[in-house]
Amino acid sequence: MMYAAIMGYGTIGSGVAEILENCRERIARSAGQEIVLKYVLDLREFPDSPVADRIVHDFQQIEEDEQVTLVVETMGGLEPAYPFVKACLNAGKHVVTSNKALVAAHGTELLQIARDKKVNFFFEASVGGGIPIIRTLYRCLAGEGIQEITGILNGTTNYILTKMDREGASFEDALKEAQDLGYAERNPEADVEGYDTCRKIAILTAMMTGREVDYEDIYTEGITRITDMDFRYAKKMGMSVKLLGISRIRNGEVYARVAPVMIGKEHPLYAVSGVYNGILVKSDMLGTSMYYGSGAGKLPTASAVVADLIEAAQNAQTNIPLGWGEERQTIAASKSGESCYFIRIAGNTDEKAARIKEAFGEVQIFVLENMDEFAILTKRMNETEFMKQAIALDSEYQKMGEEGLRQVIRAESEG
Repeated sequence: MMYAAIMGYGTIGSGVAEILENCRERIARSAGQEIVLKYVLDLREFPDSPVADRIVHDFQQIEEDEQVTLVVETMGGLEPAYPFVKACLNAGKHVVTSNKALVAAHGTELLQIARDKKVNFFFEASVGGGIPIIRTLYRCLAGEGIQEITGILNGTTNYILTKMDREGASFEDALKEAQDLGYAERNPEADVEGYDTCRKIAILTAMMTGREVDYEDIYTEGITRITDMDFRYAKKMGMSVKLLGISRIRNGEVYARVAPVMIGKEHPLYAVSGVYNGILVKSDMLGTSMYYGSGAGKLPTASAVVADLIEAAQNAQTNIPLGWGEERQTIAASKSGESCYFIRIAGNTDEKAARIKEAFGEVQIFVLENMDEFAILTKRMNETEFMKQAIALDSEYQKMGEEGLRQVIRAESEG
């Protein structure tokens, strides 16, 4: 028998407690022994909850109880999660977390402490909710050379973009509905500005390279500038817009970014809709594989936490090699990458087509009826060269007293 503690009795923490209780026998069979919940740490009281008799308010009860060898951190944020997790690892306890901010900011240090103390620091639920992507990378694809990871990693933004795509909703209306349904926070900045996705792709990049990745090195662009008009063009083009976290190794360099991307129907992530997540992995032997499922939610995320608990119980005396080391991974400048570009331009295509082709070469042109603009899709271009031409073109229009470029979105036709 092993005793566990949960730190943070919110949505995910309560889900973990529920699974531990309702699936006790199944978990015991998988873990090789029973896992018993002894403490739930929270500032609040939960008098009517199934764990009312196990609520504690003093972290030291968990830290100093030698019976407790499994600790779940579902508080979120860095304070007090970071010092509490660090203390638990130093006390020789296995720690499981769903906290992507913690893993992205302090994962390198916490993984090293776990190695030194011969315990485990697991974080499956920090990326992709219930999708088993972390374990897939260090177990199922252990013999592969990972070349690329591309993912829809945030259910809130994917829900918003799906509403805009399928119903023609504005960003503001889709966001409000997401908030009303509980998919988005009252302050949705971390989701809609891409910060949540950035931390997740940073973790995946570190897993891919075996080196520490600073999420602040990753170019990040959110979805707040995406409009219903962009989706009208996308539909005409047989495409859609998704917020993608992308990490690629090209010629020994690592490129990573978070940005809205137009993708075609042949792209494997095109059909990932609503609050679901999808993660595409390209490796040298297997080729392309895709992982799809609930990227958030109480029980889907809690199921990933419990899977980590089971693995920790199975390896109670052993540190499982995973994660990355202290060597820092350099992220190549975003402007050195390549992409196709979707551009909306004010005015008449007949008047501006020649200058546009001069700037961008051969392009596809798209026109919507009764609009004072048109759109183009460029060929694949170096981003530095593209930005140089786009800025020059926009400046020319403005000097003539005309409106220029209204929107720019990267585009990819294939996964």
